[in-house]
Amino acid sequence: MLPGGKRVALRIEYDGSAFAGWQKQSSPEIPTVQGSLEAAISQIADTAVKLVCAGRTDAGVHATSQIAHFDCPLDRGGRAWTVGVNSLLPPVVRVHEAFSVTDRFSARFSASSRRYAYVLCGGAIDSALLAGRAVREPVKLDVAAMQAGARHLLGELDFSSFRAAGCQSRSAFREVKFLHVYRQRHFVVIDICANAFLQHMVRNIAGSLLAVGRGERDPHWIREILLAGDRKAAGITAPAEGLYLVSVSYPESFGIPARALAPPILDRLPETG
Repeated sequence: MLPGGKRVALRIEYDGSAFAGWQKQSSPEIPTVQGSLEAAISQIADTAVKLVCAGRTDAGVHATSQIAHFDCPLDRGGRAWTVGVNSLLPPVVRVHEAFSVTDRFSARFSASSRRYAYVLCGGAIDSALLAGRAVREPVKLDVAAMQAGARHLLGELDFSSFRAAGCQSRSAFREVKFLHVYRQRHFVVIDICANAFLQHMVRNIAGSLLAVGRGERDPHWIREILLAGDRKAAGITAPAEGLYLVSVSYPESFGIPARALAPPILDRLPETG
């Protein structure tokens, strides 16, 4: 940060189906969440800014509560960073809150946990209204079996079997704080919170739990996948469009309250694990 500069944190919502992911690409022709936001914020700040986010979501993945920060010479105030920035954004991206934070805060490195919800919708025919926002699952899933399998993923474990081949993280160990699978009307939700996630980790977990829910695998198979330490041992990678980043938590000293914001297609999301 430049001497005398200000650091601002934002809570952001977006529909990921309109973008090639969060991360800005080398070509400006490729639409990204980061690119859209940086262009809008830079106009309000009257200087180029660079955003750092809590979780770099993939193409097609959504967020109801992404957190990102940027530095600028002046803090123009919450209304400028919300109403002003939103007036320059496409309607599929919205800034809901702005916080003035110290230079000790990092949206990425200060986070103590991230929470995702993976949403499946029952039905024999694709929904015209849920396209790109939930994954259709024609089979009636055994939620109890999925929850039984999910218990094997709790705690600090080696998630090598659930990481993408191109994942660049130096360690595959992550701590899953809770993992709930529940039915809500005609939806099935996989609700997972961890200190951090590997690339495609949630979608790979969802794909394996789906195999259990369909009766193709026993719940104990999830433990066998973990012990294998091999991505080939796990199920398919579930589609991106069912995944939402719903909450990021930070130590209270930073003044950013954790908000578990459910995907709009759901009526509720449990507040605690």
